Amino acid sequence: MKRFLKIYLEKPELAGLAFLVVLTLVFQVRSDGVFLNAQNLQGILGLLPEMGLVAIGVTLLMICGEFDLSVGSVFALTPMLMAILMEGGTPFILAFPAGLAAAAAVGFANGFLTIRFSIPSFITTLGMLFVVRSITVVVSGGFPPFLPADALPKWLFTVYVGPAGLFRLSVFWFLAVAILVSLLLTRTNFGNWVRATGGYLPAAQSMGIPTARVKTACFMICSVLAGFAGTIQVIRLGAPLPSLGEGLELQAVAAAVIGGTALTGGIGTIFGGIIGAALIRVIDNGLVLSQVDANWFKMAIGFLTIFAVVANSWLRKKAKSIKVET
Repeated sequence: MKRFLKIYLEKPELAGLAFLVVLTLVFQVRSDGVFLNAQNLQGILGLLPEMGLVAIGVTLLMICGEFDLSVGSVFALTPMLMAILMEGGTPFILAFPAGLAAAAAVGFANGFLTIRFSIPSFITTLGMLFVVRSITVVVSGGFPPFLPADALPKWLFTVYVGPAGLFRLSVFWFLAVAILVSLLLTRTNFGNWVRATGGYLPAAQSMGIPTARVKTACFMICSVLAGFAGTIQVIRLGAPLPSLGEGLELQAVAAAVIGGTALTGGIGTIFGGIIGAALIRVIDNGLVLSQVDANWFKMAIGFLTIFAVVANSWLRKKAKSIKVET
């Protein structure tokens, strides 16, 4: 019994999962059974990939010991560039990777500046947040480009499939990315390098791990996933707005922390980040259905973030104090 308790306490993402189940039951009761009906679940699952993809990238980067506050701006820039290219006659099959390439370039710039000049990534990406957002507004001319509905491959990303049309296709893209990044983190040398780099940088460097390249790669993956998520949202909405993604970076960090990712790096799972993102979506939706003032949403997320940090620290200390006989 002690062994199972120790394993549970060492995995704070399981506590997040338990809290997700409890909240689901609470909102189901508060909403008189509406929360878990097919139509509402369709709405929750339809929006989850757009934030969940960003949370996956941010979680990976935080495990590597860095932050990226520019993901909300990249979320808007990538589909904006794609839309401008498409408006000029470029087909989607070329405009889409061009937008992702721009996102990767932003991630590379974040990594290069942070590592080359030993700047805290919080400061580097905070500056990049404003730079990229400004570029997005300038290239748009203040107005979203016109995108004909038939120019966007909704059939590839946003149509509903499955029983009762419960899932958007974007859910399957999200799951594929989640599995791929999780395997990358847990089953490859790169994943070991990420944890070692985030856990204790001098030790990782002394072992010969190319920490600069590892961090830069994580910055680039984080930016590309943010750009991909923004593109999915624009395909769903039908128009790229310069204001898309505002505040998303803080929600993504909150999702990672709620899911058990350590702020100091080296500790965390992709599954935990997804649980955190799901919790945020559930709280957002559940408060509305429970007829609670929507202005309480940010307070709920803030409280949950602080609680998660405190609880995760306590759980790890408690797990260390449990002695298991071998």
